[in-house]
Amino acid sequence: MAPQRFLFDPPERFVAGTVGEPGQRTFFLQARDAARLASVVLEKEQVALLAERLDALLDEVARRVPGAAVPVAPPEAVEDLAPLEQPIDPDFRVGTMTLAWDGSDNRVVIEAFAAADGDEDDTEAAAAEPSDRDRMVVRITHDAARAFVRRAHAVVAAGRPPCPLCGLPLDPHGHVCPRLNGHRPRT
Repeated sequence: MAPQRFLFDPPERFVAGTVGEPGQRTFFLQARDAARLASVVLEKEQVALLAERLDALLDEVARRVPGAAVPVAPPEAVEDLAPLEQPIDPDFRVGTMTLAWDGSDNRVVIEAFAAADGDEDDTEAAAAEPSDRDRMVVRITHDAARAFVRRAHAVVAAGRPPCPLCGLPLDPHGHVCPRLNGHRPRT
């Protein structure tokens, strides 16, 4: 079967979001235009890394490209605080992503490629080209990219708070901190 390619140039909406309670959340990238809605599943760390790298890319473009006029913060008009659109039907699970700046039309290009099938052995998965897999391509303005970064940071931070000693997430049902090495203060 030929790989699917979801192209949004530009999308009406491109956001990161979650479904579920902290500790059990599933993370999504969701893009929509007039004709369709695409949702892809990814890991929390992938959302955090995408936001971090996208922010760094925009800062670099602002520094190197004189006429780009990249904002430091997103304009209020492009911020999106709405929940993910329903129904959420994942198109694929993200394996790798690429990020680029297209200077010809001042757009950020984000590509998310489907993870290699779990049935393949490691050799085949390593040899498989990302272009042979499903992918979502999103081309957004620098304003929309800054808005995406702000929302992605908020989505990642909305999880369980970290333990002040070890940094691992605190579980509402208790937390065994490895830094305490089994020792607890007497009460």
